[in-house]
Amino acid sequence: MNAIALHARASTDFDKKLAATQNLLRETGELYQPLTQASSLGVEDMVITHLLHALGVKSEVFVLQTGKLHAQTLDLLSTVKKQFSGQRTIRIYEPDAQAAEAFEAANGKDAMYKSIALRKQCCDIRKMKPLAIALDGKRAWITGLRKEQSDARAAVHAIDESGEKIKVNPLHDWTLGDVWHYVKTHNVPYNALHDQFYPSIGCEPCTRAVTLGEDFRSGRWWWENEAAKECGLHVAAEAKSFAT
Repeated sequence: MNAIALHARASTDFDKKLAATQNLLRETGELYQPLTQASSLGVEDMVITHLLHALGVKSEVFVLQTGKLHAQTLDLLSTVKKQFSGQRTIRIYEPDAQAAEAFEAANGKDAMYKSIALRKQCCDIRKMKPLAIALDGKRAWITGLRKEQSDARAAVHAIDESGEKIKVNPLHDWTLGDVWHYVKTHNVPYNALHDQFYPSIGCEPCTRAVTLGEDFRSGRWWWENEAAKECGLHVAAEAKSFAT
């Protein structure tokens, strides 16, 4: 059974949520320029990229190519680049090669398993520093965060102004069933790992499949306690967020 057959179940108010998401993306494109979308090439981000394209919203899309992505993720990246070639700018950001090599030489390829501090240092080199470059000069960025993904993300709102850049979360109130219903309805390409019980996909050493009953992000940094399970990209400051 693939991920569509397993998960595609729209909530009763899906049409209302979809309309709100479309309006939010249109308004975001008008109000917050220059604009970009952060894509992990997970299913939520693929839905957002599809919506941006369908609505004609002016926005770049960027991917953090950490050097540790799964082969399936790289295959999907190739598909996305071909699909939107000449229609939408897809930017790829990579870590500083010398910094990444020096970190592995000093700490080993399995450094992320040795301590939270080392894992976060790896994330900083491979994600946070490239993210800062990706967001430089942008007024706002779009993410695929959803409240349902984890306890840490339960407070996610449509628009978050707590950070240096405005963060827009157009799927904040969508269920996993809503996301996959959209994929099924619009034939959106998705990461093959989703068919292998990977609801959340990051770097290969830090992602595993989940089992029935585990939450969506339990396969990310599974050896750490729940409070530590963010790379830093979406750690919210305790500041105001605005729901729409």
